[in-house]
Amino acid sequence: MKASTMLEHENQYATILAFDVKVERDAQELADSLGVKIFQADIIYHLFDKFMAYREEIKQRKREEFKTIAVFPCKLKILPQFVFNSRDPIVIGVIVEAGVVKEGTPICVPSKEFIELGIVTSVEANHKQIETARKGQEVCIKIEPIPGETPKMFGRHFDETDMLVSKISRQSIDACKDYFRDDLLKSDWTLMVELKKTFQIL
Repeated sequence: MKASTMLEHENQYATILAFDVKVERDAQELADSLGVKIFQADIIYHLFDKFMAYREEIKQRKREEFKTIAVFPCKLKILPQFVFNSRDPIVIGVIVEAGVVKEGTPICVPSKEFIELGIVTSVEANHKQIETARKGQEVCIKIEPIPGETPKMFGRHFDETDMLVSKISRQSIDACKDYFRDDLLKSDWTLMVELKKTFQIL
């Protein structure tokens, strides 16, 4: 019963580690009905391993659940000689000035009243699709418009003098802190703080 109170705070801790003891059937049934996980082992290390594997499984589930909400910070400089398509989708070459760009990143232009260009749907380097690109890398990105919104156009709504940044929010920052902290470097968090000021996020 005590362990079940953790379900409303942090469900990975709604657990009981039963070391070298028998778990009675009624206790197991009560745990199952409440949603409490019981791990039983006669060797302490096995018990620890079971619990850690369970925590990792929960973490992976949460990462999957929040991957569309967590926006990694990035600053991109347009390479004007590599504008392959100016609208719907925008396909351009960029150099990553700071942070990390990946598929699913919403992109906006602070210098043009924070106009939203759309979502990055692919990142390529040397004609090969890559998952992420970091500071200093020159990559080609495809930005697809937000469904239901008028597609934005290079040369009309923004140009090579504008810096492109990922559109972050309080919710996306929290998701990064909670589930993707290890994916971001110290310099990425510095950029996150800078973007937080740019977007005036409290």
